[in-house]
Amino acid sequence: MSSVFVEAADWLADPVHWSGVDGIPHRLLEHVGYSALTVAIASVVALPLGLWIGHTGRFRGFAIALTGAVRALPTLGLLTLAVLWVGIGLTAPIVALVVLAIPPLLAGAYAGIEAVDRRTVDAARAQGMTEWQVLARVEVPLALPLILGGVRSAVLQVVATATIAAYIGLGGLGRYLIDGVAVRDYPQTLSGSLVVVLLALVLDGAFAVVQRLAVRAA
Repeated sequence: MSSVFVEAADWLADPVHWSGVDGIPHRLLEHVGYSALTVAIASVVALPLGLWIGHTGRFRGFAIALTGAVRALPTLGLLTLAVLWVGIGLTAPIVALVVLAIPPLLAGAYAGIEAVDRRTVDAARAQGMTEWQVLARVEVPLALPLILGGVRSAVLQVVATATIAAYIGLGGLGRYLIDGVAVRDYPQTLSGSLVVVLLALVLDGAFAVVQRLAVRAA
């Protein structure tokens, strides 16, 4: 097993693997691009909905049940359904990843709003703030650490599972895993996995810093 790690280190150190369309920088940019597009689409859907649920308390039980059910769905099963629905291409993995990214974003948004002290909210209303002002000026700033926690969970989940794009011939870091397994090139497979793990750790560290700053600001 140790020899595989040595061979993976040699594979990563080889300059050939750091240039061209199959090089690590290009595959890394593809992977980050898929992930960023997924989180952006999921955020547009889930964050406003989560804020509304947290502010009004409506459909909270349904949201909890839905997020729990979606989290239990298998990624490859979702990808297969998406391919059957929209065909081969970028849309299918993006649809599958968006479905997986929505639960943590939704849960972070409504849980963050619900955690805001009701006495603070009532005081804002007593000062004559409209419901929109209460949400935008009081609840969202105070809930920001939990909302960012949801975004952080969604980003990490998407980055870890964006490798599925390679199953249907797209790029990204998953190419190293799929191609490596196909030809039993285990150093390449391990190297691709290590780059995905490193990317996830870097993003997690960045979000941890942002979340800490948000806590201080709140």
